[in-house]
Amino acid sequence: MQPSDIKSISIHPAIGVARVGNSEDGYFLAADVIGATPHDTDGFRDAQGSLKRQVARFRVYATLTSGEVRELTDADAQIDWRVEIANLKAGWYEFQHAMDLPPEQVFEPKKRNATFNGDDRERLSIRPSPRTVSGPNQTSAPFDDGTFFGKPVYLGELRTDEAGRLLFFGGHGTSEPLVPGTAPTTFANNDGWHDDTSDGPVRATVTIGDTAFEATPAHVIVAPPNFGPGLFGVVTMDDVVRDLFFREGILEPPEGTSFTRDIWPIFDRMTGHQWVCDGILLLAGQGTPLDARDPDIIAQMADRTDASAPYRQAVFNLFRNSNTEALNHAALPPFYGDTYGDKYLDGPREGELVNPAREDLFLTKTQYQHLQNWADGNFDSDWAGIPTVPVFDDIPTCDQPRELDRAALHECLGGPFHPGIEMTWPMRLASMWNPDIPYRLRPLPEGEPVRQDYGDTLSRAQALAWDGPWGPTGPGSLTRWMGVPWQTDEASCNSGLVYTPSLYLSSPSFWGARVPNQVLPTEAYAIATTPELAPLQVQRHFSNRRFWLRDLQGTGYAARIDNMVHKWWMTGLVEAHSPPEGSGLPDPCFVETGRSPTFTQGDPSLKLAQDIVALQSTEEHISVLARRPEPEAGAEEVLEHQTFERLGRGEV
Repeated sequence: MQPSDIKSISIHPAIGVARVGNSEDGYFLAADVIGATPHDTDGFRDAQGSLKRQVARFRVYATLTSGEVRELTDADAQIDWRVEIANLKAGWYEFQHAMDLPPEQVFEPKKRNATFNGDDRERLSIRPSPRTVSGPNQTSAPFDDGTFFGKPVYLGELRTDEAGRLLFFGGHGTSEPLVPGTAPTTFANNDGWHDDTSDGPVRATVTIGDTAFEATPAHVIVAPPNFGPGLFGVVTMDDVVRDLFFREGILEPPEGTSFTRDIWPIFDRMTGHQWVCDGILLLAGQGTPLDARDPDIIAQMADRTDASAPYRQAVFNLFRNSNTEALNHAALPPFYGDTYGDKYLDGPREGELVNPAREDLFLTKTQYQHLQNWADGNFDSDWAGIPTVPVFDDIPTCDQPRELDRAALHECLGGPFHPGIEMTWPMRLASMWNPDIPYRLRPLPEGEPVRQDYGDTLSRAQALAWDGPWGPTGPGSLTRWMGVPWQTDEASCNSGLVYTPSLYLSSPSFWGARVPNQVLPTEAYAIATTPELAPLQVQRHFSNRRFWLRDLQGTGYAARIDNMVHKWWMTGLVEAHSPPEGSGLPDPCFVETGRSPTFTQGDPSLKLAQDIVALQSTEEHISVLARRPEPEAGAEEVLEHQTFERLGRGEV
């Protein structure tokens, strides 16, 4: 390949997603293909139980004048990587709710840390120096010279793999107040606090022979951990931006509807939430009429004949109308929306809900149109079994760049944006995106700092302007309106069981695929898969969902968000397991694993449940129980390692 053969060079994914982890050295790579689960042979935790960081890997692709697409590595060229990142949360504006709502529903947010002015205001922003790296198996200087009021804050580092591809490592999940001992008080706008998430442009100069090419830049974000690896939002960020691209003419809209590509994934992702919200377990989980892993249900869904038309129409009628966005709480998908709980703070409408209809999540208009086509029988019934996730190296090279772009955003949630987990509502604004290159943000010139000051309050007109804060992006642009610190937001956004205990179901959910609500504990899964266990007992223990934040609940909301700041890594991950053949359980089962032993040792209720289950098992187990000693008269039975938290009556 000669320099004259090259038409253009670009970096992929266009937006890479790294995630924090408190493991010092452990890491795993973000998924490269749509729907894949990040994989590490040793799991997502290190030997000490700490969570590993998710690393975003960036590649360089050349489009040749012949039309061929080739990945360039260290064997083909010298690749000099340059990255600028920042954390601008504390010096930005408060998050209230999405600002692309109708004008009368938008509050003009004031600045976070509004009492800090002048030079002190700039000290709220963590802006480390740019870093560079090149060559195979190299490591940059860390992003550790950015400060929060003079205190250095580590935001990550750069490395390269054996082929010279860029590996971006984010922070360790450390969140701290300016004044030690200060407790957080709210979900998204804790003054005096910072965390170590970040984002910024990724650039590369690619030199072949004596010719240097500047690659089309990408962007990296550092997000909170993925506590549900392998589960995905019913609406993903990829769904959101593709819907925008279709409307803006950046991508050609789909010509038809495929059951396998466009319909089944909506139901399958909803069924997947049975593992993180027990209300959705009852709506779309195993054994329900919407179980997208049941072959008989799938066959009925995939049937486009008139015989299944009433079923398809009835299911379609369960979904909110994404075109009219009419109020309908008793509808699908079972998730909260952008304005849940938001009320007018003053004026004649004080106390009224800002937008009751948007308290619930809608499918994108593109998804809804596919569902309409499906209900009408206008779809390709192309079902050939549950699709397999491809191996990246088996994907044709010409398709790899777009696969990388979409895979990164497929992992991110597309709502509700209140504010969200990885990115929030501006991602659905056309002003964010290069209109000529799908998935590519409009970058600020290299070295230009991101503007933080738009006045004492940020107006809707400013926020939505083509050249406003959600126009060209630079270091810190994407993450600055997320919750600060991120832990308080994640501990605040749960399911209907928390907000409205009188509801029949513990749904809707907020961000269950990333921040679980109720989970299947590993202990319950172990009992449910006990050999010879009666089917009814299997189902009882399989259905024993527990509050994911139970160990961090403490004495109420204030204690919960504070505990999350310090103990977030001690919660369990919801990971896929294959149950024994013949168990009657779904395959895979997503089970809460890795929960800190501090929370699990010496549980007398578990021991009693296991002993009673053993009564239905083998004679050997029963004989062991028969020899179980009684506690000595007048003595308390003290269990070794009983370390779980206990609350008194007045603390609950």
